[in-house]
Amino acid sequence: MIDDLRQRLNLPRFPRSAGYDPRWMIENWMGPSALWLLEWLCGELDLAPGARVLDLGCGKAITSIFLAKEFDVQVVAADLWIKPTENWRRIDAAGQAKRVTPLLAEAHDLPFAEGYFDAIVSVDAYHYFGTDARYLPYLSRFLAPGGRIGIVVPGLTTELDDGLPEHLEPYWEPDFWTFHSPAWWQQLWSRSGVVDDVRADFLEDGWRDWLVWSEAVLETTDNDTARNLVPREVQMLRADTGRHLGFTRVVAQRS
Repeated sequence: MIDDLRQRLNLPRFPRSAGYDPRWMIENWMGPSALWLLEWLCGELDLAPGARVLDLGCGKAITSIFLAKEFDVQVVAADLWIKPTENWRRIDAAGQAKRVTPLLAEAHDLPFAEGYFDAIVSVDAYHYFGTDARYLPYLSRFLAPGGRIGIVVPGLTTELDDGLPEHLEPYWEPDFWTFHSPAWWQQLWSRSGVVDDVRADFLEDGWRDWLVWSEAVLETTDNDTARNLVPREVQMLRADTGRHLGFTRVVAQRS
């Protein structure tokens, strides 16, 4: 079973993620495959060994572990929902105790020195707190001048200005209105005045990756939350077939 799962989740465009136990990834489920999305994001960040990185909204800290292992960086794993002690056990078990520090933090009240981080990343979390035009100016204060910031969030191919498509109506939740297109994020960040070189794009066939991951989670997880949420997610992705849903990546450099 484990070999079949590994084969299903071993996607050629995410070679680094393929080195991680798929059951470990699923056991730490909190949404779409965080390691795949982070690997895609890091392709645009040029992280230097030893850099100080804030992983904002890190969930169960598997993205923080990935950053430390793959790029030899120092990571602050900050999350509001998962307690630091729980994440610390995971971090220590993964052999990253010297490079990853877990922290309980609310995204609008961060306890850091201004200019402290060389990079800030956020995977499948930023849309919950960062769609306000005032948020990026706040967050960028914690980046060193020239530091990089990058996010990946569930997104839309284009904005739903004409209303919700009929095929999405049975599955749509109020939180999904935080999903936006690359063009929307490009405009929001470019107008902020605090970052340069803003680039926003959409993961090609990302909906297929999302579906592959969700189907694997549904078939193998014991997580009650996942078993309640993922079936509707699978149905929604199958109904949409990439017409609207996928993943948006946004990267920029602090001015």
